[in-house]
Amino acid sequence: MKLVIQRTKEATVEINGDICSKTGKGMLILFGVEKNDSEDKIDYLVNKVLNLRFFEDENEKMNLSIKDIEGEIMVVSQFTLAANCSKGLRPSFDNAMKPDIANEYYEKFVSKLRESNLVVKTGVFGANMKVALINDGPVTFILEK
Repeated sequence: MKLVIQRTKEATVEINGDICSKTGKGMLILFGVEKNDSEDKIDYLVNKVLNLRFFEDENEKMNLSIKDIEGEIMVVSQFTLAANCSKGLRPSFDNAMKPDIANEYYEKFVSKLRESNLVVKTGVFGANMKVALINDGPVTFILEK
């Protein structure tokens, strides 16, 4: 699984001209699943996301987690994270998990994040979405498991 995590001041997801989801200060997570991924990776990634210290404390050090600041989380599925761009000029998506299984993993990931009692919002799995954010920093991390 691959996650791209961006620290945000706000994030929105728009579908067909309508904003379907919006968050304030927190993070946007782009969530991708590959064929060889297994469900047991979800707990590790959820724990890492909830405890990763990349929000600034009073000394401007990245020392606070999303839980510490009681931030909001936007999770958007993104199968293109499984792309292989090493050959030719067209990305290959052969390594992407089948959509039905990827959606199961996505839903489990979101469900486990919600157990933290933080605000967790989502896009719509498989939809054509317009995702907008104000990246705070900018701060962006890639997590793989």
